[in-house]
Amino acid sequence: MTTILIMFAGVLAGATVFPRGLKKWNGWLQLGMTGLLIFTMGVSLGSRPGFLEELGAIGLKSLIFAVLPILASVALVYPVSRRFLERPDEKEGGED
Repeated sequence: MTTILIMFAGVLAGATVFPRGLKKWNGWLQLGMTGLLIFTMGVSLGSRPGFLEELGAIGLKSLIFAVLPILASVALVYPVSRRFLERPDEKEGGED
């Protein structure tokens, strides 16, 4: 929960505090902080007792938590994009 609150505070700061002229630096700062977040998550996982024994189960759960949202996104976005986005050959009537 603390991580989510910190990320939310960062979004608010980026949207309100950073001037548009510093957008490039804000992007680099976000990239660095994301790397730091991933590193600290790895440290907290690696310091758990019995982590290596749980790695197989954790890996499977992680795979499921990654694949299911990907499949759901494709299943939702594909029909919507086919319905609402124009194809390049349809922009000018489709006939030459």
